[in-house]
Amino acid sequence: MLETITRKQIGFQKGVSGNPLARPKGAGHKTILAVEALVEGEAEGITRRAIEAAKAGNMVAIKLGLDRICPPRKTRLIEIALPPINDAAAAARAQEKALRAVCRGELDLDQAQALSGLLDARRQFQETVELEARLTEMESQMSRCRWRAA
Repeated sequence: MLETITRKQIGFQKGVSGNPLARPKGAGHKTILAVEALVEGEAEGITRRAIEAAKAGNMVAIKLGLDRICPPRKTRLIEIALPPINDAAAAARAQEKALRAVCRGELDLDQAQALSGLLDARRQFQETVELEARLTEMESQMSRCRWRAA
């Protein structure tokens, strides 16, 4: 019969790896290390050639340079006035307002989806707060009823 062994029985220590033969922290992936070794000492020359190619009109080189100098923004600030979200109805009104902003071209679909997720999370949070308050009130009423019955 197999015995169950707990961590306490084995004696794991905090900060000590369970696999001492594992790759050490900070060690890079073999492919990345190989590429870095090839490029080492050549980075300045490669960069100079890419700049020259970009100046000559090579669109790939231009895109590479611009992507490094000025990478595309992943997110943008959303400016939309929403009502306070105090209940599910207010969340629905805010969702409606966001949908109208998309229709008018004020928000793109990705922004609207992110905003919708935030609004839904806020609605769920608000529902949880309301349920907790109702449960606390019910428990309070039940404890008063038990006290009277006893």
